[in-house]
Amino acid sequence: MTADAPISALWPDPSPAPLDDDALTALYRRADTPQLRMNFVTSVDGAVSLDGYSAGLSGEPDKRVFRLLRMVCDALLVAAGTLRHEGYRALRLDEQRRAWRRRHGLAEYPTLVVVSNSLDLDPAQAAFADAPVRPIVLTRDGAPAAPDLAAVADLVHCGADEVDLAVGLAELRRRGLDQVLCEGGPHLFGALTAADLVDEVCLSVAPLLAGAGAGRITAGTPSAARHLPLRHVLLAGDGTLLLRHARP
Repeated sequence: MTADAPISALWPDPSPAPLDDDALTALYRRADTPQLRMNFVTSVDGAVSLDGYSAGLSGEPDKRVFRLLRMVCDALLVAAGTLRHEGYRALRLDEQRRAWRRRHGLAEYPTLVVVSNSLDLDPAQAAFADAPVRPIVLTRDGAPAAPDLAAVADLVHCGADEVDLAVGLAELRRRGLDQVLCEGGPHLFGALTAADLVDEVCLSVAPLLAGAGAGRITAGTPSAARHLPLRHVLLAGDGTLLLRHARP
């Protein structure tokens, strides 16, 4: 882990002292009950991407929290489109992070979980072919046969016409994957919100204006607004704000 991105607490307990890795991990600690946590980065004007990719918004402070959230989760949930577009690689952690997981009684690596209605996924993509833990693909009951994909991932059918996310999450928890981190994309975030499955949102606000064109971090069918209280605000040396909102 790195301390090259100075991050300090702004609220509710302000302190100018940089947070070390242990303090930062404590702020993003695992919940006592099963939890679905979203992690996104946005520009000041609400863009989900820059030049078409979220990486354009992500500075070192956001990447530091990004790596930490992957370290503490049981499963990483991502939509198939995001996996393809962002070019996801195998979900691997360095030795220091694996050691932290071992000390806390966790598997050395979290499990990659992909949501796909069509199973339009490339089994040769490193996210599957080089995975240290066999990934899981949540798909619908009527999805086409995909024997090559089934050779590298567990295909879990949940939902007739489209993936039933509540059933999928229940299956993950049946497998002991209680702490689920979701990295999107926006349509998956919107669907999880509509199903009232989002327990926590970690949002990095990059100090830049992206301009018109990019979408929001959430998309899809409109749903009811839900209150999600603010839990902490952190400030990085480059001006990035790191927000954490969570249910009571």
